[in-house]
Formats: sequence, C-alpha cells, structure tokens
Amino acid sequence: MTDKIIFFDTTLRDGEQSPGCSMFLEEKIRIARHLEVMGVDIIEAGFPIASEGDFESVKAVASEIKQTKVAALARALDGDIIRASEALKSAAIPRIHTFVATSDIHLEYKLKKSREEVLEMTRRGVTLAANLADDVEFSAEDATRSDRDFLYKVLDAAVESGAKTLNIPDTVGYCTPTEMASLVKDIVERFAASDIIISVHCHNDLGLAVANTLAAIEAGARQVECTINGIGERAGNAALEEIAMALIVRADHFGIGHNIDSKQLYPASKLLSSVISFGVQPNKAIVGRNAFAHEAGIHQHGVLSNPLCYEIMTPESVGAPKSDIVLGKHSGRHALLAKLSELGYKPDKDEIEGLYNKFISLADKKKNIYDQDLIGLISSQNDAAAAA
Repeated sequence: MTDKIIFFDTTLRDGEQSPGCSMFLEEKIRIARHLEVMGVDIIEAGFPIASEGDFESVKAVASEIKQTKVAALARALDGDIIRASEALKSAAIPRIHTFVATSDIHLEYKLKKSREEVLEMTRRGVTLAANLADDVEFSAEDATRSDRDFLYKVLDAAVESGAKTLNIPDTVGYCTPTEMASLVKDIVERFAASDIIISVHCHNDLGLAVANTLAAIEAGARQVECTINGIGERAGNAALEEIAMALIVRADHFGIGHNIDSKQLYPASKLLSSVISFGVQPNKAIVGRNAFAHEAGIHQHGVLSNPLCYEIMTPESVGAPKSDIVLGKHSGRHALLAKLSELGYKPDKDEIEGLYNKFISLADKKKNIYDQDLIGLISSQNDAAAAA
C-alpha cells in the first residue's frame, strides 16, 4: 500500500459532464498542463466512446502530458475498452478505467442484467483492459447502494482478472461518513495481502463528498477521485482543493502526505472558472472570494493581531491573494485604522472617534465601503476641522 494519497482528478471527464462545464480541446489541454504542474497523480481525460470530440480530447491530453498518468473511462464493454486503448496510445503512462454498475436498482432498471451477467461483464471487461494496458482501474458504479456480498464478488472478480485499483463510487451521494468508513475498511482488509489500491469517488448530493472522502482515507483508501472546484454531475464531486488542504492543515490527524503543490490550488480554481465561464460561490472553502476575507470587528482585530486567530491556513499557502479586511457595518476601529493606514492617513486619537462614527453611519446605508468612501470621510473631517 502506498504511504501517500494518490490524487485522481476527473475535472476533464466527470467535471465536464455537468451542465455549463463543457470545454474545448485547447482548454482541456491548458487545464491538464496545470494539473500536471500542480502534482496530480492521474488525470482522467475523458470518455472516448462517448463522442469523437471526447476521443480526440483524450488523445490530445495523452500526447501532451508526460509526467502524470492519463486515464480514459470505459464501460465494461469490448467496444468501449478498445476505444479507450486507442485514445491512450500516445500516453507516456496510460490507465484504462473500466466500470459496471453493481446495485440492484441499476441492474434492474439500467443494465437489465442479472448478477451473474454483471460478474461475467466484469471478468471479460477487466481481462480485455489488462491485455491492452499495464494499469487497469475497476469501478463498481453505485457501490454504496449495492449488496455487500455481491459487491465483494464483483471486486474479487476484477482483481482476479487484472485490476490494480478498485474504486468504490458513492455515485449518487447517498452515503454518510460512518457508512463509507465501514465499507472501505472491510474492502481494505479483504485485499490487505495484495498491492491493490482502494479508491473512492464521492458525489456531493447531500453535501458530504469531502467528508466521505476523508472518512475513506482514515479507513485505508489511498486514492481519491475529485475535481477542481468540486464540479461534476448534479451537486458535483469531492473538491480536490478541500481534500488536499484538509490533509495538510490536519496532518496531525491524518498523518499521510500527497504530491499536490498547494500553492497551485487557487490558480487552478481561477483557470477553470475562466474556462467554464462561472466561478465558485463566495464562501467556497479554500478558493472562494471570502475564504480569507473578514468583516466582523472581533475577527478583524484578531486577524490584524495574528492571522492564526481566525485563519487555519494562509492565503499564500493556496496561492491566493493576501487576507482581505472588508469594511462594513460590523467592522471595528482596528480594521478602520488599518485601512486608513494603507491609504496613507494616520489619524490621531481625537480624529479616529469622529471618523469611526461617520464610517458606521455610512456603512449602515451602504452595503460596500470603498477606498474612495474613506477618502471622502477624511476630506469631510478635514473640511469640518478647517471651518472650526
């Protein structure tokens, strides 16, 4: 078992499948280059059988990326797997990622196949993939809603047929962290005598994707599948930046490293946002506009005295701009003084009280206080002093 977490980024595949997130080929290559610089271990470049465009995208990324493993997704069907192999021909380090659903609801309504037929699809698909690539990953789609005994039979069949990584997807974001930890722990123990890597792929339908991923890591998973900004189907995937920083900030708790260069997280977020034409919510952890912004007076005083009072990581550590003291009606005198100092104005004790009262009065009327507003307050105060 690896002593590091393997980051498997699926921004270009699962991420792109979400509404509004489609990308042109050159945009995918730009993002793939940044992922490689950032230290991502595996880039899932697309689903080659899905379209000619997806095939060409995987082929282009595979040709461009030389240090990072490039994966292509394929159902456990001969045509899918062969197409994935063709798209990966120029990859320096290729991986075929094949999957089949294992939950009863998927078998009955989507696949319309029996359990025995799914077992045979697994054996045939993984065997073919292993004959076409040295590195094969197998995913049991909807694993967290599958019957455990059947799930284990499918995973056993995948390993016997040549899979080196077993991925446990929480495909519909149904699982809780306790349930995820229990499932992963059982699977890790089942394959403890082998070199099989256990992976998780968590969706965010209940807002638990990152929590479930971290629970899986604690239970022994050593590969995590995630996306920049958490984009993906429906409510999205586990956010790469949140997982990476949780492992860094709480290294005392998790005790396991990874290859991600955290200073590239914010630039990666901004790059993706520019490509898909929409950004993250302001309060998004790690990369949101307000992630290092403070308006409350008590918080501002603490941060100005020592950022560690209210920041568990520095903006610089994720490649973000420095902490932002946002002036508003909740701000205190310390924040106002700090901002005035930035503007080159140092009021004395007599002046500050008058300025602060005028500032609060203005802040009650305006949602946002800008530098020019403060300059106006200073000018009015100076004019009043001159008139007196």
